[in-house]
Amino acid sequence: MHDLKDDIDEIGRNTLVPSFLETVSLATGMGFAAVARVTETRWVTCYAVDKISFGLTPGDELDVETILCHKVRQSDMEIVIDDVSSDPAFCKHHPPAQYNIQSYVSIPIRRNDGTFFGTLCAIDTEPRNVKDENLLAMFRLFAKMIGESLETNDTPQECENAVRDERQLTNLQQEFISILAHDLRNPVSALGAGLRMFERAVQDERTLQIVSLMTASLGRMTNLIENLLDQARQRQTGGIIINRDALEPLEPVIEQIVLEMKAISPDHVIECDIDLPQNVDCDRDRIAQMLSNLLGNAITHGAQGRPIRIVAKTDDGFFQLSVTNEGAMIPPEQIADLFLPFHQRATNAAHNGLGLGLYIASEIAKAHGGTLDVTSDVDRTEFSFRMPLA
Repeated sequence: MHDLKDDIDEIGRNTLVPSFLETVSLATGMGFAAVARVTETRWVTCYAVDKISFGLTPGDELDVETILCHKVRQSDMEIVIDDVSSDPAFCKHHPPAQYNIQSYVSIPIRRNDGTFFGTLCAIDTEPRNVKDENLLAMFRLFAKMIGESLETNDTPQECENAVRDERQLTNLQQEFISILAHDLRNPVSALGAGLRMFERAVQDERTLQIVSLMTASLGRMTNLIENLLDQARQRQTGGIIINRDALEPLEPVIEQIVLEMKAISPDHVIECDIDLPQNVDCDRDRIAQMLSNLLGNAITHGAQGRPIRIVAKTDDGFFQLSVTNEGAMIPPEQIADLFLPFHQRATNAAHNGLGLGLYIASEIAKAHGGTLDVTSDVDRTEFSFRMPLA
């Protein structure tokens, strides 16, 4: 049993900590964010979000002398580094070089009585613009709220205040995500326009192939942005808005998504079985978004070199769309959480996205009056959407 188990468990029980760390990672682009217990001689991970395979889980330790958080404790001051190589104070320090750290943030966490508990820290192997005052204000707010949650014996009034604060924080996070996703649209649109102009100007076949891959990747980025906006809208309106019509066939939409995903992941074989003798009364753009998310999930978590199979058909008054991949079975205990926002499966951590794809897919299914289910065994994993045609 870990001798700092009580501290680790206390952070682990704090339901706000995962949201704080996910928001830190999203806002800064940094791949690793953690709450650490820091003593004079110890640096211990209490909770971490790890998108760069740094490899630390609750209870894991690093030599405190090799961690800049040690200096935070000694000086009781923040350390914020955009780019280690150009930072006059830390460019020659050993810890960043040892762990290949290029950007770094460490904010003190203090208990209610003012004593030092540890740090809210984030790192990345690439330089990041983390000295922005709005970002630092967010770090400080999160560190303060974590510190205030430690070792409290809440009265009913304090619990009520905590609920109010959590709601305010949730609203702040949703507003931040909405603004971030909305502001990303313009540069992405500009990149798309530039690629289209470039594509018309070049004749070389190899260059055209590269432009095609870049365009497909830009489409994937657009899809991620739309997922963020949809998640924010869903929080505000209580559901995803769809626009049904049966004027156009659905088959070309499915085929287009498959072509885009093949361009992004040319090494994956995607097989299609489409049997849609009649038009489907649905929101075709939303069905395309759902399929893109399900295919992206299958590519990320499926077995390399094994085909992914798509089936789209109408049968007995229902429209059915399924995506099946071979590979490792999803553990039964993870099934219930797959469709939660910002949930990420434990496998392929280095390729995980925001954890919104399956959540948005399930919300699209609900908006159509249908269901999105998953079955998984040692041979295959299948996500299946089913909705009534009438």
